[in-house]
Amino acid sequence: MEQADPPATVPPSRRAAAFGVHIFTAFGAGVALLALLEAVREHWSAMFFWLGAALVIDAADGPMARRLDVVNLQPNWSGDVLDLVVDFVTYVFVPAYAITASGLLLPLAAPLLGIGIVVSGALYFADRRMKRDDNHFRGFPGLWNVAAFYLFLLHWPPALSSLFIAVLIVATFLPFHVLHPVRVVRLRRLTLTLIAVASALGIYVLFRDFDVEPPVTIALCLIAVYVVASDGAFRLVRSFKS
Repeated sequence: MEQADPPATVPPSRRAAAFGVHIFTAFGAGVALLALLEAVREHWSAMFFWLGAALVIDAADGPMARRLDVVNLQPNWSGDVLDLVVDFVTYVFVPAYAITASGLLLPLAAPLLGIGIVVSGALYFADRRMKRDDNHFRGFPGLWNVAAFYLFLLHWPPALSSLFIAVLIVATFLPFHVLHPVRVVRLRRLTLTLIAVASALGIYVLFRDFDVEPPVTIALCLIAVYVVASDGAFRLVRSFKS
């Protein structure tokens, strides 16, 4: 069914501003292309800077859309679909290329794992069960940009890196839950503080081209463990108390 146009009484400037949010979201795809160009040149830190810019766009467009009432003022354009398209490119496709082409995986396994990343990522983005009601993600949430960052940071032997990627592909479909760093209410202040610390450390890592001190790596790994395991730990403690 076709969506109705917004009421004629709405000023054109408001409708234009609302459509501007869609343009802002779509610009994330352009940023993804810049990241891919850097990846093709093997400028990995520059690639991650662009992927970080895409993260900022993804974090900002939702509040902007709600503030400007984009759903009602631009009903013929689906912000949800647009967001998923851009997210797939920035969170899955470009990182999959980087992981596959980086030389960090076993040569024979790299293309197969790359295919596994994009296929599992596409299925995950189409899964209506991808989030719980409390905004925890179900399974590994297709954050391949983050997985790629840790792969470059840790720089394990190719066999171990390949195993790491294979485990994450399988974990996409497993029934465990991962913290959404912004939308989960429980311990939100702690979570936002840790995400801010991780962001600052991540920028430092990129400026150093991944040549950082062990405490930086350890801190980033501990924050990742918190994001992945905090819900499971909370439920385990609650079960013991009950």
